[in-house]
Amino acid sequence: MKNQNEKRAKKVFNLIIVDESGSMSVIREQAFTGMNETLKTIQNLQKKYSDTEQLVTLMTFGSEHTKWHYDGTPASKVHKIGWKSYDPCGATPLYDAIGKGISKVNAQVSDGDNVLVTIITDGEENSSKEWTLKMVRNLIEKLKKQNWTFTLIGTDNLDVKSMAGSFSIDSHMAFVQSAAGTKMMFEHENRCRERYVQRVMDDSVSEIGDSFFKED
Repeated sequence: MKNQNEKRAKKVFNLIIVDESGSMSVIREQAFTGMNETLKTIQNLQKKYSDTEQLVTLMTFGSEHTKWHYDGTPASKVHKIGWKSYDPCGATPLYDAIGKGISKVNAQVSDGDNVLVTIITDGEENSSKEWTLKMVRNLIEKLKKQNWTFTLIGTDNLDVKSMAGSFSIDSHMAFVQSAAGTKMMFEHENRCRERYVQRVMDDSVSEIGDSFFKED
């Protein structure tokens, strides 16, 4: 007989969508390093919070490709991506990337699971063929009511706040498109990711709103 206080491990799906269009070549090394550091952060969170089950879906995209580096993969089975796996080229089908990523993870989650969606880009939509802004926005609004948390991270040449608003994404952050700026962005995001998992454990994810990137 199970102890009544025994709880089922809380599932946390980490969906990370990273722009791999040509303009990201300026910060290719930093983006590559940052993605691997984020994977390591998720692995560390799995070890620290044994009552969670951390799953990873890492997707990079350009107009000529969509790469699924991980697809609902347990954190324990995740390893660093290789340098040649991230090679920026092409345009920015942002709507298609977000729509595809969300749809893939949505097919894997069950009631009560938590999903953290992280979107990183240095450009606006310019080449989607399947998804429209309205389609993406409607899906995000629906999933925000089901333990999904969305964040948009963009370079400071963009109006990231307006972009996030157009998607109905509450939490957003701008970063300087430089080696130092990109490094700082990933460090900040990873600290906020750890705090997010703490909120999952405290059952307070619904209280995040636009405060994901705000630090005490």
